[in-house]
Amino acid sequence: MTLIIAMDGPSGSGKSSAAKGVARRLGYRYLDTGAMYRAITWWMLEQGVDVEDAAAVAARADEALIEMSTDPDAPGIRVGGVDVSGPIRGREVTGAVSAVSRVPEVRASLVARQREIMAGGGIVAEGRDIGTVVAPDAPVKVFLTASEEARALRRAREIADPAVSVEATLADQARRDRLDSTRTASPLTKADDAVEIDSTELGLDEVIDAVVRLVKERAATG
Repeated sequence: MTLIIAMDGPSGSGKSSAAKGVARRLGYRYLDTGAMYRAITWWMLEQGVDVEDAAAVAARADEALIEMSTDPDAPGIRVGGVDVSGPIRGREVTGAVSAVSRVPEVRASLVARQREIMAGGGIVAEGRDIGTVVAPDAPVKVFLTASEEARALRRAREIADPAVSVEATLADQARRDRLDSTRTASPLTKADDAVEIDSTELGLDEVIDAVVRLVKERAATG
């Protein structure tokens, strides 16, 4: 039985590593929906679009040709044939992605694409609105969280830039959490039927084990 596994949660909660680990363990595909929002943000910046102008962003929401790899061992993303897997993790995109992702036309365009990719199941999709908007009927929903301090430390390690302190990461994280949780279109929120996992004191393997157990339980009762 191949299922859709929805993994949501805030930045730095460990979603990406856990989702890839679960996909590998189960032989499933993997979808990083956050990378899609980063990719369209990168494209908007490259095109000179004012990302703070919602109307300007909306007018070009369908223009970016985004291609995703769903291989958990080789995740990647291309825009118009250009590999942007590295550039989308830069500080400029990170600072602009919340402004772009809150535009309803952007979300509508990418959600449609995400549903196409997820069709047929056998996939672990991670993001902020998978269980609530993209795949509300997913049989397995996980909301992964952690303390603010743990999340900021993880994000700072990911960025691996000595110019970016944990304190600065914590401040930026708080800003993104506020924007993502209060936006009108698909805000970051826990689905009513999602299982919450606090990863603050858990290792990656422990998180993966917990999700895989949940999947096996749902598959057995489904």
